Amino acid sequence: MLRASLIAASRSRRLRGIAERSALVGRVVDRFVAGKDAPTAVATVRGLARERLVTLDLLGEDTRDERQAEQTAEAYEHLLARLADEGLTDRVEVSVKLSALGQALGRDGDKIALDNARRICDAAAAAGTTVTVDMEDHTTTDATLQTVQDLRVDFPWVGAVLQAYLRRTEGDCVALSGPGSRIRLCKGAYDEPASVAYRSKQEVDASYVRCLRILMNGDGYPMVATHDPRLITIAEHLAGQAGRTEFDFEFQMLHGVREQEQQRLAHAGRRIRCYVPFGSQWYPYFMRRLAERPANLAFFLRSFVSTT
Repeated sequence: MLRASLIAASRSRRLRGIAERSALVGRVVDRFVAGKDAPTAVATVRGLARERLVTLDLLGEDTRDERQAEQTAEAYEHLLARLADEGLTDRVEVSVKLSALGQALGRDGDKIALDNARRICDAAAAAGTTVTVDMEDHTTTDATLQTVQDLRVDFPWVGAVLQAYLRRTEGDCVALSGPGSRIRLCKGAYDEPASVAYRSKQEVDASYVRCLRILMNGDGYPMVATHDPRLITIAEHLAGQAGRTEFDFEFQMLHGVREQEQQRLAHAGRRIRCYVPFGSQWYPYFMRRLAERPANLAFFLRSFVSTT
């Protein structure tokens, strides 16, 4: 019930306005979001990249204006050029949401999003890095995977995201785990109906392990997006069983979440990538982070009280 309420709140324009005007909320958000502009985000990344890999995400979604979608693509192009100028692209890639690139723009939305994603991939190729296409709610899964397939014709290194809580994901893992593929497996952060998604933690965790086993035994490069200590241990075990070295897969964790574990994995020689979001449109992302883990909500409440 709490998770569903937080997800619903993430879509509320009224609550979003209140949160964005609150200096107190902003101080807590800074734990999860690396600033509102590219220079601030790149400064954060510069420090993280000394010991970790990084993926940068310019926050924004559900764009309903074609010019705004184009501006998002332009912002990524400038970001990638800046990363290249600073010599960071050997350790830093970018993540993109297709709904921020125009996917929701009616009949031509998929084409507009694909064209904008191509621009970003061109810029990434020129900079010497890669792009991962984020996954959103289940209604966009088919369109998103089709766009990934189209992008991979010219950019075979484009990464895709699969969500273990969707009932279809085992099949998608089989289909997408071929040579050269890069798949980020996460649990999922949207409030999906039981008809398409597992609802209990036990079911989601079991699905995650089944999907992970498929990816580890496939021919691609698994990106294990989890903060769960048990799943991290299972991932290392499955990687060993599949004959993978520490260079044949990576862990991914969110900026501001389980920092000590990220450092531990990095110091142990594991490939660990930190997912670093930035930008002014932080509210929906932040609310989903609160919904994912009760510990995040507890941290927010403690921090909020301490600043009042």
